[in-house]
Amino acid sequence: MAITKPEMILIDVDGTLVDSVPDLAYCVDEMMQQIGRPPHGSDKVRDWVGNGVERLVRRALVGRLVGEPADEDFEKAYPIFLDLYAENTSKRSSLYDGVAEGLEYMKSAGYRLGCVTNKAEQFTLPLLADLGIADRFEVTISGDTLTKKKPEPMPLLHAAEFFGIEPGNALMLGDSISDIKAARAAGFQIICMSYGYNHGEDIRNYDPDLVIDSMVELKSVL
Repeated sequence: MAITKPEMILIDVDGTLVDSVPDLAYCVDEMMQQIGRPPHGSDKVRDWVGNGVERLVRRALVGRLVGEPADEDFEKAYPIFLDLYAENTSKRSSLYDGVAEGLEYMKSAGYRLGCVTNKAEQFTLPLLADLGIADRFEVTISGDTLTKKKPEPMPLLHAAEFFGIEPGNALMLGDSISDIKAARAAGFQIICMSYGYNHGEDIRNYDPDLVIDSMVELKSVL
């Protein structure tokens, strides 16, 4: 599908801008060992990322995508994870190939840029700063900035209001079903990265407007 040139582009973090699984997996496995349970490894953690760290910890405790751990297990493990991730937000994480060039192109072409993630602000802001891209965004909306997060449309509509731009003139750049659902509900166009997480499923199965392999492709797409 052809993309209509947007006035504003909102970009997701984990699986879109940043490969954050190496840090998240380290923290999950360290947490599991501290509570006397076996580690999971990065391949499993990769499929559990995308809905915020609380949901990630719950998934790690039950060892699968869907399910709820016992309250006492969660209450014991969650503070351990938060402490670990505060110290390991960006030590092993990196920008995907093409991200720096893609951001440079969008900025130089005059697009208004915002960042929308389900990651909590206490982790989002240091991560973007440590990777040298925090100043690319005029607004950053984290998972705890508003009362709702993706797949709800609220963060996207909040950003549109911030920029004074109609949702129909906006584009979401993401990697997961949450990004697609939020974009559709908000009336945004949606482009997805082929390399993202999306719980191990091919994002093409969910019919985004376009799927690209690298942000360097944005120049020809937009």
